[in-house]
Order: sequence, then structure tokens, then C-alpha cells
Amino acid sequence: MKRLRRVRDLMAGRMDSALAEALIGQLEATKQGAWLAMAMIGGDTGRTDAHERMRAIEHRGDTERARLVEELSGSLVTPIDREDLFRLSRSIDDVLDSLRDFVRESHLYRVHDQQRFAPMLDQVIVGIEALEAAVHDLASRPSVITHDALEAKKIGGTIRRMYQYEIARIFSGPVSAETMKERELVRRLEIVGMAISEAADAIADGAMKR
Repeated sequence: MKRLRRVRDLMAGRMDSALAEALIGQLEATKQGAWLAMAMIGGDTGRTDAHERMRAIEHRGDTERARLVEELSGSLVTPIDREDLFRLSRSIDDVLDSLRDFVRESHLYRVHDQQRFAPMLDQVIVGIEALEAAVHDLASRPSVITHDALEAKKIGGTIRRMYQYEIARIFSGPVSAETMKERELVRRLEIVGMAISEAADAIADGAMKR
């Protein structure tokens, strides 16, 4: 009966709900990780506490990704190519992994002025929300997913430009251990932006093949 419901939904143009739920679960965990990083740099959460809490968030994301892979293996038909769904899930996982690394490295480096990273993290959250919108539309409004993917891609580009400005600022003065630590953390957020762009590309590529 479950398999028949899936076939009915896909013939009606709707995404398999189990696949959508797994992707949304991944994105929710990823957004939770981004908000935790934001709370850490704002001083609402200590570095050590954030480092420990991120482990549970990462575990949730890994669980949702494993669920998606399992659902993919049992799906008769998928709304976009399996490869593109797998790429999308992997890129979301890369976003969360890089946020984990950002929190971990902040814990290790103890950079004094963490608030400098707030604008980039704010765009990371906007990018994750854009990916959420794309996945929801992939399930219910496939005609608009190319536009959704483009919005997420633009945000990835914005994060890239912010990284370039931050690097210019960091190297405009004397190079020190502190500035090198800042550079590493800014680079980590650039990697997050790249993963958001890669997730958007996976959605757009899948939409073009429909």
C-alpha cells in the first residue's frame, strides 16, 4: 500500500513525501547548526557548550541523510534524478559539516572579535532557508524550483563576495597569529557558501532534466 501511494503521488507530479521529509530534516538540522554558531559568536552560548551541542545536531543531520539514502534505494521513481537528489543531500551535509568545523575551530582558536562573522552567518541562514523553500517546492510546486535554486545560488555568491572583502580587511594590516585565525574562520564560512551553491546546482540540474 505504501508503494502504491508513492506511485500515485509521483504520477500526480508530487515528490515522494519520505524523500522530502528526509531532505527537510537535513536542512532543519543544518539551520539549527547555523543558529547555534550565531548564538556562539553573539555570546549567548559559550564556545565549549556550542562545540558539545553541535555534536548532537550533526548526528541528527547524519541520521536524516542516512534515511534519504535508504529511501532512495527503495523508491520506484524519483521526482528528479537519483544522482541529483544524492548530490543535494551530500551538499547539505557539507554545509552542516563546515558549520561544525567553524564552531570547533572557534572553540580552539579563541578569536577575540567573533561578531565580525555575524553578517556572513546571517547570509548562511538565508541560504539554508532558500534551499528549504526549493525542497518544499520540489515536493509541491515543481514549476518554480528553478527560480528557487537561482535564489539559493545568488546567496552562495553573496557569501563568496563577503569572504573576499573580509580577506581584504584582514590583510590590510599587520599579519599576526590572531589575523591568521580570523582568516581560517572566514574561509570556513566561504566553504559553507560554496556548499550552498552546490546544493542549488543539484536542484537546478535535476529540474532541467525533468
